[in-house]
Amino acid sequence: MIQKLSVLIIVLGIGFTTFAQDTYLDAKTEDKEKTFVGGETYKVKTFTQNFKSEKPKNIIFLIGDGMGVSQVFSGLTANKGRLFLDNCKYIGFSKTQSADNYITDSAAGGTALSAGVRTNNGAIGVDANNIPVKTILEDAEENGLATGLVSTSTITHATPASFIAHQPKRSMYEEIALDFLKTDIDVFIGGGKAHFTNRKDGRNLVEELKEKGYQFEENLNKISKVKQGKLAALTADGDAGRMEQRGDMLPVSTKTAINILSKNEKGFFLMVEGSQIDWGGHASSTVYIVEDMLDFDKSIGKALEFAAKDGETLVLVTADHETGGMAITGGSFEDGTVKAGYPTTGHTAVMVPIFAYGPGAEEFIGIMDNTDVHAKMKKLLLGN
Repeated sequence: MIQKLSVLIIVLGIGFTTFAQDTYLDAKTEDKEKTFVGGETYKVKTFTQNFKSEKPKNIIFLIGDGMGVSQVFSGLTANKGRLFLDNCKYIGFSKTQSADNYITDSAAGGTALSAGVRTNNGAIGVDANNIPVKTILEDAEENGLATGLVSTSTITHATPASFIAHQPKRSMYEEIALDFLKTDIDVFIGGGKAHFTNRKDGRNLVEELKEKGYQFEENLNKISKVKQGKLAALTADGDAGRMEQRGDMLPVSTKTAINILSKNEKGFFLMVEGSQIDWGGHASSTVYIVEDMLDFDKSIGKALEFAAKDGETLVLVTADHETGGMAITGGSFEDGTVKAGYPTTGHTAVMVPIFAYGPGAEEFIGIMDNTDVHAKMKKLLLGN
């Protein structure tokens, strides 16, 4: 069943602008979007909990943007009581406050997770004084590990950008795109082609990426066939669109990135973002949230499937913040229906969950700062 928001949320095409990238912040929804009517479910596998080592060789870090406990439970209900997340036996909570605000945004929240420092809302990969800070992706690169980013937003959006870029404002999309060429990232998949090709400075960064040895793809079927080498995949001029537009882009891209990165014998770091759970919260849309929560969980399943076979991979699932203050007011495990209400169309200050599976998972129990998540990942993966 396809249900649509009453106003345009995702803007695609040649006319893409920086304003269009954030139209989801002003989205409104019809009453029918407040209730998710259950439908088909997917089968959830149970994976072994036996691992080869005490510390991970690889980390797959999955961020459900805007995902709080209610969003998780909405997905659990919609899939009639089971999620791939059930495999994560170690669970904690993260405090998300930024340097200048009790309620963080994705830029500051992402930077805390990527670089271990609190910064001001809107800042990307810099501290509260706008001084660049090294991210775990950059540290992994310096240690010879393969690295990757996957997102259902533009790849230049706040969360993925915070792992690879260093800019004072999250709205500096073209500058963020240019930062990609200053790294040796192995794989990135998301929207945002316009920020690489339709630029004010006239540069075509896609052609420059090709000159650096990247394979460039736009079609998901072709993306899924890439097995090795460097891959720059931009699936849309703007964002990847809602589920009816992008299909299984996120789980397919997650699996593709893992296949490529796992060729590196030293290990890898991969960040995967389910961006639009947040956008459903901004729109007060239960349908939107549940659709994207289930899509995100299927992507978690791809990570867990690899980790269970590999035995040396830590899978972490968390959020940068909660969005909408989602309160589940009704539902049914029997038919997968979810009803919810929303006190705000913005972010909230509540703690967000952390789920862990694999070597080192026990480090992520209890209440911690979001900056602690970075510190624990870095120590486990890189030993410092």
